[in-house]
Amino acid sequence: MTPQLQQAIKLLQLSNLEIGEFVAQEMQQNPLLEEGGHTDQDRPMENTEAAQDRVAVAEAHDGPASADEQASHIDAGGLGEQSHDIVDGVELSGDRDAPGGGPGGGDAPQSFAASGGGGNFDGEATDFADRMSRDPTLRDHLLEQLNTEFDDPRERLVGAVIIEFLEPSGYLADGDTVVGTVAAMLGVDSAPVEAVLGRMQQFDPPGILARNLAECLAIQLRLRDRFDPAMAALCRHLNLLAERRFNDLGRLCGVDPSDLADMIAEIRALDPKPGERFESGLDAQPVIPDILMRASRGGGWTIELNPDTLPRVLVNRRYYSEVSHGCRTAADREYLTERLNAANWLIRSLDQRAQTILKVAAEIVNQQEEFFQHGISRLRPLVLRNIAEIIGMHESTVSRVTSNKFMSTPRGMFELKYFFSTAIPRADGGESFAAEAIRHRLKALIDGEDPDDILSDDTLVEQLQGEGMDIARRTVAKYREQLGIPSSVQRRRQKNFAAAATR
Repeated sequence: MTPQLQQAIKLLQLSNLEIGEFVAQEMQQNPLLEEGGHTDQDRPMENTEAAQDRVAVAEAHDGPASADEQASHIDAGGLGEQSHDIVDGVELSGDRDAPGGGPGGGDAPQSFAASGGGGNFDGEATDFADRMSRDPTLRDHLLEQLNTEFDDPRERLVGAVIIEFLEPSGYLADGDTVVGTVAAMLGVDSAPVEAVLGRMQQFDPPGILARNLAECLAIQLRLRDRFDPAMAALCRHLNLLAERRFNDLGRLCGVDPSDLADMIAEIRALDPKPGERFESGLDAQPVIPDILMRASRGGGWTIELNPDTLPRVLVNRRYYSEVSHGCRTAADREYLTERLNAANWLIRSLDQRAQTILKVAAEIVNQQEEFFQHGISRLRPLVLRNIAEIIGMHESTVSRVTSNKFMSTPRGMFELKYFFSTAIPRADGGESFAAEAIRHRLKALIDGEDPDDILSDDTLVEQLQGEGMDIARRTVAKYREQLGIPSSVQRRRQKNFAAAATR
């Protein structure tokens, strides 16, 4: 592959913010590139029909534009003429015409709305590479554990949303209401959200993702195998500890003063703010969506790149024309031509990247329409190959597009890769089940079992196969363990104990 092709491939993997850094680096090296958004006095004039068409299209969509707004449309016409293409009910906000042209083509500035990251055409290190080498933030640390510990993409979706409520201290922002809030956002019951949160509270650092101080301390004590009834009582009455009412506290915990002193020492050895040992990254570097999705007025969805993260960059051909007339040596002319070619290539590559991202995102939305309409229980099985075949691209291209890209949707903000999950075939050969649908049904069967007739894994397999799910016993056992559900023997003991305690 040529160096330019290698760079084009790398551009697909960068987020919008990283592309912005990349473009900024190129603007420092290429005198023919400049930032858009100029004033009327210092902006190069452009009297082309294409520019007038862009303003006309903008007025048709948004009403008449002011002089400043028109200037902005001309400079940031970006992806060529603004268009709104409809693909299977998904409206793409992009452009028709890819900018191009060579050294001899026109003197009007060409522009592109881009955004992003490290690296440059010469392969030199940039701020992006330096930033990627830094220690991970708390969010990075939790997302890495989430992707490692959860196989089910729906549970990862829930976990990703939970992490968005994280405060720098390590607590969840909405406290006791966060589970209900996340469940409402995703259109699911609170129980699966609570189950995912419970597993995530075992992540490092100990005590993370707690809803309050008592829960934070309890999590750490459980990990140390020290959360006995006395400690539980102490955690429930931390207000008495703050008020130094040790006699009342000892009576409630059922311990003598010596034991209470040891318990208090253990509590003080815990970390009340486990998130603060990490670089925050929560307020300073929030996750910013690369793609925006919203419901269209006439039905369907509108997909567009996030304009707030797209810096304006243009190729100033008028400046090229002026400078080229002053070139006295062949070396000067060769350098100027090379810079113009590099600038044109950058514009074309950014345009192609934008169109590719929009195309992939639109097809993901088409495939996961039921999820956006009804919630996480309707997430379909989907693999990269499905998208690649439909849009006519290589699977590796789709993989690069979905890497490190976030989409803001009516149900929250998700990384594109979260919409992909494995499939469980149907026994009758019909449409496959998503793995999460199997887990959801498995949990429902166990939750509804009779205490006098606990369902074994073999019985669960028979019932699921009776509903058309082609599933093996080892898969049922694996899903049950992922859900944190004990074996049938353990469940029988627990329910017998609970029944005896209520007599």
